[in-house]
Amino acid sequence: MSGPQAAGGGLFESLKTLGATLAAILQNRLELLSTDIAEERARLGSILLLALVALFCLGVGVLLLTLLVVVLFWDTHRLAALGALTALFLSAGSWIGWLARQRLRSKPRLFEASIAELAKDREHLRSDQ
Repeated sequence: MSGPQAAGGGLFESLKTLGATLAAILQNRLELLSTDIAEERARLGSILLLALVALFCLGVGVLLLTLLVVVLFWDTHRLAALGALTALFLSAGSWIGWLARQRLRSKPRLFEASIAELAKDREHLRSDQ
């Protein structure tokens, strides 16, 4: 009677250990995922804040520069000065917008580390079978 009970207890213990291992793996991966989310949120928040401050400062600077140039050419070529500055700022804005779009497209995939770890786990489990 000790043989089947020992085998049953061993199976139960193995299943219990497997469950604990799977729970630990899941907990580890969820912690990694939450870290990825927190890092991405912090990165986006800092980028947004910096972008807003930069846009405000650049906007005020551009406005003051435009006003200065127009005042300098008020008596002779004020419309030409306004037209040239408008073309310059629209061109610069378009180029910077394109550059920002390219950088957003080239950012790393969200949850890249978590996905890689889950793929390793899946391969490890397949190789054990």
